This record gives sequence, C-alpha cells and structure tokens, in this order.
Amino acid sequence: MARIRLVAPNEVPGALAGALDGSGEVLAPLSADPAERAAALAMLRPDIAEDTPDALLVAATSGSTGRPKGVVLSRGAVVAAAAAAHARLGGGGQWTCVLPVSYVAGLMVLARSHLAGFSARVVGDGSIPPAEAGVRSYISVVPAQLHRALAHPPALAALATYDAVLVGGAALAPDLRASVEGAGVRVVATYGATETCGGVVYDGVPLGGVTVALGTDDRIQLTTPSVFSGYRLDPDATARVLSGSTFTTSDRGRWDGSMLTVLGRADDVVISGGVNVDLAELQRVVDQLYGAERVVVFAVPDPRWGQMVVAATVSPEVAALVRDDLAGRVSRAATPKEVRLVDSFPRLSSGKIDRRALGVSWA
Repeated sequence: MARIRLVAPNEVPGALAGALDGSGEVLAPLSADPAERAAALAMLRPDIAEDTPDALLVAATSGSTGRPKGVVLSRGAVVAAAAAAHARLGGGGQWTCVLPVSYVAGLMVLARSHLAGFSARVVGDGSIPPAEAGVRSYISVVPAQLHRALAHPPALAALATYDAVLVGGAALAPDLRASVEGAGVRVVATYGATETCGGVVYDGVPLGGVTVALGTDDRIQLTTPSVFSGYRLDPDATARVLSGSTFTTSDRGRWDGSMLTVLGRADDVVISGGVNVDLAELQRVVDQLYGAERVVVFAVPDPRWGQMVVAATVSPEVAALVRDDLAGRVSRAATPKEVRLVDSFPRLSSGKIDRRALGVSWA
C-alpha cells in the first residue's frame, strides 16, 4: 500500500470520488473533532507505508468501546457493498449525507451516490433536508437523529420524502421505529461494521452475496465480498477476526426464523457479584420503560462487585424511579446499584453515545 493521504472532512467527497475513479490514492479521512482526530493519527502512523493491494480507504472505527482501529478497505469491497445495497433497495439513486464522513457510514453514503452516477448532497449543519424531487433518493441516519426528528416535525416530514431511510450504528428501539414509520418514514434497519463497509444485513436479512453464521458464544460471523483487507499495522488483530472473506464480529446474535436479531456486544455480558448480567438486554428493558436514550446502563469496575451495574439519565423524574421500576423486571444483579443524573450524554462525532466517557466520568 502506498503512503496514505490524510484527508480533512471538507476534502473527502472529492478525494473519494477521485479514488473510486482510479486516482490510485489511499485515503485516511480524519474527523473534525480534535480528540478523535488525534486518536486516529496515533493509530494511523501515516509515515509508515504498508503493502495492502487494492487499498482505497483506511477508515477508523468509532472508538466508542476502545481505541480506534484502522480498517483497510479495498476498492472492490466498497464497490461490492454499494452494489448489494442498491440491489436490495430497488436501484441506485442520490444519497444525502448527514453523517460524519470520517467514519464508514458517511463514507459509504458518498461512495454509493458516486457509483450510482450522482453527487451526494453533503449537509453538515445537523439539519435533514427533504429529498430532491424527480430522482430516487436515500439517506442514512443513526437512531439519535430519528429521536431528534420526532421532536422536530419539519425534519420528520423531510425524512418521509426519501425512498428509504437507512438506520444503523446502534440498536433501533422498536417504539422509536414505530413512531417514525407512523409518520410515513420508510425505515430500513441495517447491521454491519466498518470491517464490512457498513451494513450488510437489512431488516434482519443478509444482502445478496452475504452469509451470516453464529459461532462460539453466538458471535455473529459475516462472510461478504465487502469484507476488509485487515487492520492497519496490526496483523495479529487481523488474524483474530478475519479468515478469508469471513469477519467474526464482537456482537452476539440469534436467529428468529430466517431473521437475524442482534443481541448486543459479547463484552456487554459482565459479571457482577458472580452473576452474569447482559447489559444489552438490560438496555432493551430500560428503553421499553422510558423510551430511547433517556437512560443509559453500563458497568464500572468496583472492588466489591467486580463490575457494578450503573445507570445515567438526563431526567430527574426518571432518576428517582429507575431502581424501583426495574425491581421484578430484571435480576437483583442487573438492577443498577447507582443512578446518576447527567446534563447530557457524551457523544462521538458519529452520533453514538460515548459509553467509555460515561464510565470514566463515573469515578
């Protein structure tokens, strides 16, 4: 692989179009957020060249649960991912980008649009514009953006103008989906990873050419032509998760008939007081009680419990109710030992809640 080109957010659309058209450059998009940019640069070590044939991008993972990794994506993988998405959605079209272009979700929005013969509309002010009339139109968002749109009718109305609204990056709560679909929004819940060029399972069903299996401890394994080439400068980490075109994720799943249900990350299962607690399942219970993104549960190290389950909320009313409301619904081990009121949840530029930052701030 040639030396990588560091690309600022405003340069990414043009640079990516050029790379897809054969410029030969290997791009490393950087975040506008100073902390995320610094972490990516430390990971990238751009002064070192690495031989990875057909490399197009080095995309950083979000770092929401640890240090970011540099995921090397080939042109072939990106093209395959875009083609599979358009085949499932009913054809190519123009994409509107309201996600950071330093991460794979935003990058794939740009790539799909360019490969379909359109210039993506890039919106960086947090707003959601309506689709352009007369063309097939798509948009990708994260659940937090849907949640905000529910409280802002013009944004919700704008989302309803798209042929499909892809939602990924985090679990999509059923009540949130039902609310936006009730407003006419055509939601497609996606599951995938940076290592697979984004979503490769739409509404529980793998895209064409994609095979899903459940491995040890029900870990989801994705076999796809859009699989990554490896982690930059980390062959050991690559060997642990990549075998041929099969990527073993950090997520647990189950089959509901022919539909894949993602249960949460493998490391969402913690041991508190000698008892296994599934934080992803606890989060689903909390979301059913209070709605999406009103309470976040996680675990912090504790000398007595080993891992102590705690909860953070932005609602004073909810803070007073959490423990009593969960009594009888979840085990004693899963009931948060502490509930803390916060002004807001820290977020990454991708829109994900930064659970690492919440955990660090707990001490």
